[in-house]
Amino acid sequence: MTGPEAPFTGGDGFAGEGGSGGRGGTQEAPGAPGAEQDAPARESGEQYDHRLLKSLLGAWALAACSLEETAAVEAHLSDCGTCADEALRLRDAVGLLHPEDSLDLDPTLRSQVLNGCMVRRAPRIPVPEWAAPYDAESSRLDALLRDMQGAEWLAPVLLRWFDGRRQAERETTVGGVIAHLLAVDGLVASSLGLPDPLDSRAARAVAELPEAEHPPAEGTLAPAEGTLPGPEPAGATAEDPASTAGTDAAARGLASRTEECWRSDGDVLRTSSAREPWREQGRAMVRTVSFAGSGVAGLGVDYGDFTLPVRDALLDRAFECWMHAEDIAEAIDYPYTAPQGEHMHHMVDLAARLLPGTIAWRRRTGLAGAPRRLTTAGAPGRALHLEVEGDGGGDWYIPLDSPAAAVRPEDAVAHVALDRYEFCQLVAGHVPPLDTAAGQDGDREAVRDVLFAAASLSRM
Repeated sequence: MTGPEAPFTGGDGFAGEGGSGGRGGTQEAPGAPGAEQDAPARESGEQYDHRLLKSLLGAWALAACSLEETAAVEAHLSDCGTCADEALRLRDAVGLLHPEDSLDLDPTLRSQVLNGCMVRRAPRIPVPEWAAPYDAESSRLDALLRDMQGAEWLAPVLLRWFDGRRQAERETTVGGVIAHLLAVDGLVASSLGLPDPLDSRAARAVAELPEAEHPPAEGTLAPAEGTLPGPEPAGATAEDPASTAGTDAAARGLASRTEECWRSDGDVLRTSSAREPWREQGRAMVRTVSFAGSGVAGLGVDYGDFTLPVRDALLDRAFECWMHAEDIAEAIDYPYTAPQGEHMHHMVDLAARLLPGTIAWRRRTGLAGAPRRLTTAGAPGRALHLEVEGDGGGDWYIPLDSPAAAVRPEDAVAHVALDRYEFCQLVAGHVPPLDTAAGQDGDREAVRDVLFAAASLSRM
């Protein structure tokens, strides 16, 4: 072919080169053997040598090469074993650096962000160390409640505890759980000089009743028809009046506060009406102890038959916030994480300090055998080594013969080791004492007394 059509005849000829068909002014005839087949190979050979192709392996593994570069690299890998091995290693490394993740957000993201904020951002008004667990756990529970839809407030929640003899349970709703927290937190609020939420609720309920139905005694409420009945004394039966020995009057009093809150606000079991009062009450408690200084820590909070200082009462409330938050999260199928290790340590320490008195109470009520020997206050006595494993755990020596006995490591007659979460579930009454996954060694009766005493710390 001659004339102006010559540059299009094939080979390496390009238009605009003075009509010549190639670099040397020559041109292969169309159909010449190997002309078209050898062109890509010559082009690759001219542009991509071994050294250049090896440098492109990293970009190729990351899928960052152009189409032309990708074709050249993959053609080279079929001929060069060294580069093929290197490419395989790079591709495996990329898989480790970029795992395939779901496009859905991590359901624990909110908790992670909140935990990070609490760790890194110091409050303008320093919160006492002993009040920080309650501040954190009430905030986490409030964050869980904030995103709940209307129907989720009706989700059935099972309240579980150990009544001294056996497991007990009662079903309510998410709103009922928050009302329960509001009512019991009110005891701490009253000790700090804040309003008791039950006073205002009871007054409102009485005001809404027709005048003829007002209760005869000032400040009391007659049970309305169709309301939730009060809780039976733990373990009580008509045939066995003595079986009420294991019932703690203080626990009955706390349960009665919950019942009163449920009766005085009928909507609390069906809506989120308890959230805002509970939230504001908790914030007021934290503000009060933060401004009041160290002297407020020793104020007594009266629970009926026992009293706790404010510092321990707020730790107790933090523990209950966490446990009931898990109850709610389980009811609505939402993940929930354990508290920070430092905060959990304070909660575990409170439970360990309450164990000696609880052991003595169980013995007085006939729920546990008498001590093997009497020990005077301050004198050394038998002890149990309680080891709580994990972040927030530690070692405690629990006196067995008298709450006031001195304890020394060499006086330990038994050793119990539990995971921190397992121990907290036991203290909450969620795990039967005999089913607790505990490492046990030594005096079996001492181990049993401590495990049952730990479960007996729970209440409704």
